[in-house]
Amino acid sequence: MRLLFDQGTPVPLRRHLVGHSVDTAANRGWSDLDNGDLIERAEEDGYEVLITTDQNLRYQQNLSGLRLAIVVLLSTAWPDIRLHVEKILTAVADIRPGEVKEVPIRLGVKGQRDD
Repeated sequence: MRLLFDQGTPVPLRRHLVGHSVDTAANRGWSDLDNGDLIERAEEDGYEVLITTDQNLRYQQNLSGLRLAIVVLLSTAWPDIRLHVEKILTAVADIRPGEVKEVPIRLGVKGQRDD
């Protein structure tokens, strides 16, 4: 699966997404694009999933009719995100085109249920 990290997604996460092709907005030269343009460009270039930490994305953009799926990490801190890699892997594996999934991440708490 082709995955794109936005600006706030910690790059070390890519090491844990084995079997997926992972690019970053920065590496693609898309750092200055606003969210709407980033989503459009990602779809045009064939990305299947955008991984973001922008919790307001779904409220700022019209996401209806997208082919791109979006995984929203509810933290920007790598030390906390790394404790929840399994939840992120599950979200990526289960997400469908056009869907938005939020991955709850409790700060400093490994394996705690978030429901």
